[in-house]
Amino acid sequence: MSTRDEKAHKQASATDAEDIDEFGYKPSLVRSLGSFHTFAAGISYISILTGTFQLFYLGLGTGGPSYWWSWPIVFLGQLMVALCFCELAARFPVAGSIYNWSKRLSNHGVSWLAGWTMLTASIVSIAAVALALQATLPEIWSGFQFIPMQGDEDTNAQALNGVILAALLIVFTTVINAFGTKLMAQINSAGVFIELIAAVVLIILLAVNIVRGPQVVLSSGGIDASGRPLGYAGAFLVAMFASLYVMYGFDTASSLAEESHDPRRNAPKAILRALFFSFLLGGLILLFAIMSAPDLSDPAFGSLGGLQNLILAVLGGGVGTVILIAVVVAVVVCALAVHAAAIRLAFAMSRDNNLPAGTKLCTISPRFGTPVVSSVTIGVIAIVLLLVTFSPQIYTVVTSIAIIMIYTAYLLVTVPMLIQRLRGTWQPRPDGFSLGRWGLPVNILAVIWGALMAINLAWPRNEIYNATEPFHWYLQYGGILLPGIILGAGFAYYWTVQRHKTGVVAEHARVDTTVATPTDKPVQEA
Repeated sequence: MSTRDEKAHKQASATDAEDIDEFGYKPSLVRSLGSFHTFAAGISYISILTGTFQLFYLGLGTGGPSYWWSWPIVFLGQLMVALCFCELAARFPVAGSIYNWSKRLSNHGVSWLAGWTMLTASIVSIAAVALALQATLPEIWSGFQFIPMQGDEDTNAQALNGVILAALLIVFTTVINAFGTKLMAQINSAGVFIELIAAVVLIILLAVNIVRGPQVVLSSGGIDASGRPLGYAGAFLVAMFASLYVMYGFDTASSLAEESHDPRRNAPKAILRALFFSFLLGGLILLFAIMSAPDLSDPAFGSLGGLQNLILAVLGGGVGTVILIAVVVAVVVCALAVHAAAIRLAFAMSRDNNLPAGTKLCTISPRFGTPVVSSVTIGVIAIVLLLVTFSPQIYTVVTSIAIIMIYTAYLLVTVPMLIQRLRGTWQPRPDGFSLGRWGLPVNILAVIWGALMAINLAWPRNEIYNATEPFHWYLQYGGILLPGIILGAGFAYYWTVQRHKTGVVAEHARVDTTVATPTDKPVQEA
């Protein structure tokens, strides 16, 4: 390293330490991640191959070919949120981004609620992503169906087998995340590289097999929406779930800020790159899949199947199987990234002693340099959740609720940020990413978008929350009831118990702890 480079590295390290010091923390995590590592974390959380393959059936089966338009619509809405997050990532490059950002934008109650909302949703997402293996592995080799099936539509055998495969994957992500950030990042980056190459190859292969023109996305495909409120628009809002379920998690790049080099510059770039690449590649895969399907009315591609069946039908067993293997890789690294993001959030909250047993959850292993207790705890909870949501009907409800809560957590950041903008108190980093005069309109659009989509996701629709017998009213209204219970019970616990224990734990408190705010006061370890 030259003298100039060494001097620049020392200056960046000093600035990194100042960023942590502002929150009352001393550096505890090892900075070992480069710009591609942070980009890979964001794009693997979004994981275009995981999301598009997992939910294509819902979009096509509910909205027909024109459901494709939900992809650019969701991209534009999430871009508004991502741009706000870029300013925050440059201003506050710390672990547990959602939690710590809202702490600086609002008060400790709002920040705890944002962190709690995102943490619970992330743990559910780990289980949901891991269950995606069931849709792909048995298609590659029937031996992955460990539980014998009594017919092709034996949903109980499929669900139980999915739980087994998912539990094995969560054990893997737990071990890798516990053994070190660098190992996790290397596996994640390799997986992302494979996923991106596979996505490009899949786009080319689908493009050379198209049997209809792009005008097909202007057709509803004969979807009967006569009995729906708002007609086809109501069906389209349901089909939009398939895109809403994919394009989130780009903030993961900033969650790794305390383990990244120069996060003030790298994190905003990683957020935008992850979102743009996901939009471009995912949009082309969906478009060419619709254009190349032998028969779009075939239920094997819609209500009774999905993109896996379509790929095998278009490309044949040999090439199609290779693509499905890449999808499995994408699912694995997606689960790895979601688990990593959840760990950083749990670490950030427990470092402020804002979770039960916080002093244990935030302990950094001297051998591995990671919060091993947090990694194992989150993995165990995710596996327990798999067992609780064994029923396919309950699983659909719980995973839908996880997405509602993530969009709610984003609102708990964008709304306080908008309030600060209106008050004139928000100041982006002078030498970092800034929206300038576009900040206010972008922030307003981000809030409007987030609120509308949270309402859309929570709307009590039978096909999402109560699709099969036995029908229960509490399942139909699960998108409203369960988030309300989780948020209400969680905040009640925080307000009556945990907030009285809040304070930076001694292990992570900076040497100078003179700032008299609740989260800056060090507390003794239990």
